[in-house]
Amino acid sequence: MRSDLVKKGLERAPHRSLFYAMGYDAVELEKPLIGIVNSFNEVVPGHVHLDRIAAAVKAGVYAAGGLPVEFNTIAVCDGIAMGHPGMKFSLASRELIADSVEVMAMAHGFDALVFIPNCDKVIPGMLMAAARLDLPSIFISGGPMLAGEFAGRAVDLSSVFEAVGAVKAGRLDETALERLEQAACPGCGSCAGMFTANSMNCLCEALGMALPGNGTIPAVDARRLRLARAAGRQILELWKRDLRPSRIMTAAAFRNALAVDMAMGCSTNTILHLPAVAHELQIGWELGEINTISEKTPQLCLLSPAGPDRIADLDRAGGISAVLKELQRGGLIDDGQLSVTGQTFRQNLAGASGPDGKVIRTLEDPFRPQGGLAVLFGNLAPDGAVVKQGAVAPEMLKSRLRARVFENEEAAVEAVLAGKIVPGDALVIRYEGPKGGPGMREMLSPTAAVAGMGLDKEVGLITDGRFSGATRGASIGHVCPEAMEGGPIALVQDGDIIAIDILERRLELQVAPEELARRRENLVLPPLKARGGYLLRYASQVTAAWSGAVLRVPPEGGERR
Repeated sequence: MRSDLVKKGLERAPHRSLFYAMGYDAVELEKPLIGIVNSFNEVVPGHVHLDRIAAAVKAGVYAAGGLPVEFNTIAVCDGIAMGHPGMKFSLASRELIADSVEVMAMAHGFDALVFIPNCDKVIPGMLMAAARLDLPSIFISGGPMLAGEFAGRAVDLSSVFEAVGAVKAGRLDETALERLEQAACPGCGSCAGMFTANSMNCLCEALGMALPGNGTIPAVDARRLRLARAAGRQILELWKRDLRPSRIMTAAAFRNALAVDMAMGCSTNTILHLPAVAHELQIGWELGEINTISEKTPQLCLLSPAGPDRIADLDRAGGISAVLKELQRGGLIDDGQLSVTGQTFRQNLAGASGPDGKVIRTLEDPFRPQGGLAVLFGNLAPDGAVVKQGAVAPEMLKSRLRARVFENEEAAVEAVLAGKIVPGDALVIRYEGPKGGPGMREMLSPTAAVAGMGLDKEVGLITDGRFSGATRGASIGHVCPEAMEGGPIALVQDGDIIAIDILERRLELQVAPEELARRRENLVLPPLKARGGYLLRYASQVTAAWSGAVLRVPPEGGERR
């Protein structure tokens, strides 16, 4: 056992003494040491109940003959951090989470790990740690929130963000907004739509790193606790078989995850996080491969914010297993890949139900013939940009818009809410990338304001930052290179025409090359916004969005475990 490093032999008597100080006994120290990586806190609705999940996991570990030892990581609530400087820390927290897990696992000699995430950056941060450490690992999320109800319809967090714009436009009064904000998020869990947190929890299943049901069983459902105990028991099986993340998260597994991503219309943030996890395993891909998978994978689900269904509806319709079953039928996944069940997907899916035809449609009757995400290229985004095409109105799939340029998110939101944005405009929000933000702030406020004012079918948004998974409309993010690196988005001026052709995967600034050359000669980049602390270190090391916004490795590198 790896944990023998800290508990076996004469020289480890002091170490054992410290374990005894915590109440463990000699019999327990003979068992494999299982790290329980919990992101519980009392700030994030998706995490406030994870103490109960951890208790169930530990019961499963004990029952299977292991010794569970719990420790915590940080977790940022993107909804609470949204729209102010706090959001600069959200994406940046992903790296801290991965690093902190590495520190704890290496310092204390764990034999295997159970990861308990639930929200946006925590899931990929823990996946990165699992890949980096390559110890037997399993994921069990806290589960999605149920939808709220308001005025006879289902609502969620994005409904509240959009309602702010509706109030400004005179389409909703403030009394109704107050009632909505109290109804939209009825309890614990990750926000109810196919936003980033639920996207990543579902993709944990598709990658093979979580048991079936991980992404969709509601947080308040007793099945969630049963799944947590099952995960606790299963980690001992993975340890006995030495089944590690590197054998599960192969290049083919990432292609499977992308296929599921496209079929469900997941958040654009998945295109930021999956490359970061793959990077830890030294698995590379080209952004163009995303379009290849998208073009052959129909969108089978139309979940909020693109449609009316929520994650609980997806669960009732059969969950990720039903989506995988239908993709398997079309030969769109490699079902020979291993999962944490200890079996292949072919074996896992043998008894799974197919699509219900409503929430999960068939390959012959999809919501859209192509997948939910697309990567655009062109002179405005030479290294790519990402759009959630499954949430774009048909009339905005091809358009020519006037640029309205803003140097930060706040200025753009102010203009929208003041009624200064009109049909035919494209909000260009720059210096919000990984380096320029810094931290590539997730921007739900401007997109929700546009949608709330009824302009989402007439106005586009283009940024080197990123948008929330709760975003709908022609919102194009991750424009690379970013403005702070001198990318073409830094050259855009008010009134320029931008041609968007999502079907042809093009994003073009229709300005003569000689004029762009003149502008580049006169371009003066602003200083970094970060003045000190973690954000300055982050901004000085972070790479481009197309590579997952991972941190640069020193030139000398180092030996990988």
